[in-house]
Amino acid sequence: MNTDLGLLDESLVPEHAREVKREARAFAEEHIAPVAEEHFRADDYPTEVLEAGQEAGLVGQDIPEEYGGRGFDIYEMLALAEEFYRADAGIGLTLMLASFGNELVYDYGTDEQCEEYVRPVAEGEQISGLAVSEPQTGSDLAGMTTKAEKVEGGYEITGEKYWVGNAVEADWLTVYAKTGDSDDRYGNYSCFIVETDRDGYEAEHIPEKMGMRASKQGHIVMEDCFVPEENLIGAEGGGFYMLADFFNHGRVVVGGHGLGLAAAAIEEAWDFVHDREAFNRSISDFQSVQHDLADMLTEFQAARALNWRAAEKLANHEDAGLWAAMAKLKSTEMAVDCAERGMQLHGGRSILTERRIARVYRDVRIPVIYEGASEVQRNLVYRQSK
Repeated sequence: MNTDLGLLDESLVPEHAREVKREARAFAEEHIAPVAEEHFRADDYPTEVLEAGQEAGLVGQDIPEEYGGRGFDIYEMLALAEEFYRADAGIGLTLMLASFGNELVYDYGTDEQCEEYVRPVAEGEQISGLAVSEPQTGSDLAGMTTKAEKVEGGYEITGEKYWVGNAVEADWLTVYAKTGDSDDRYGNYSCFIVETDRDGYEAEHIPEKMGMRASKQGHIVMEDCFVPEENLIGAEGGGFYMLADFFNHGRVVVGGHGLGLAAAAIEEAWDFVHDREAFNRSISDFQSVQHDLADMLTEFQAARALNWRAAEKLANHEDAGLWAAMAKLKSTEMAVDCAERGMQLHGGRSILTERRIARVYRDVRIPVIYEGASEVQRNLVYRQSK
């Protein structure tokens, strides 16, 4: 067990979210941490942990109470993310992706859609996913080529999606597709509910990821995949704007992914340098080592303060896009830096796959990319600061 440096303490967490944080930490210590290395090595889906999370009421619980969830707000989701990712990023991502895409349905869909699709996820009977990225396009939401052609009674969707969490495992996905061809490239996209057992839907796992191996992403090919008109979410042409708002929320939570990973890296480095000797001294006695740890701790606290400030801004609808981009950028890049420093402090031991720091180092490269790469976040920060 690592030394608890109090990095993820409750001081920044609003009182109403502290109980969820405690639940998440207890769950992570009992169900995630003990099997993290096993699932990383095996590269398999942590079904038993997911089922335990559903049973504990910690999966898909941002879903409103009226549809069977606990109605977790941004503060509670951020608290959850910190704790899950501190224990293991791959399993943490699996737990958080089990309800991915539901937000678009319960925010913009009909009551009928919510009852049919959202409620089973809240009750742990189904899992979902969100299909946006494509093999040649990731962060350019207005550059996707998957098309949804209007036909009698609904739409036929044709195209490919890539990096889709639960592409194989999910019961249904929210799929982002092109429905128009106007000069307003932002108004050409819509979102659809697509059940994964529909004709024309084929998916396979993306093999051998370097990190987050306990989470499964897939490659989807859709060929004239018909969905009825009632599977359209919200208004046709509103998809880009739905996702833009959705990602503001998501980026604050992804900042929490970075915070959890960074906390793990710092704790691993701290324990290693205090337990190991070189030149007849504890490694922790060297001033350069102390300075590395001091920098890691300082940058961590700066990022965490920014992230929780961004959650407050998002909750109050105050420049949400700007603050979400800053939080995601700072927290995930800080985590990369902490993991790299942690590797250096471990010396040659850092490259052993049995070392937790090696797993964190692999995992930490991924949140700087998903939900919009760091370069995109810098663009957003600059443009929204004018």
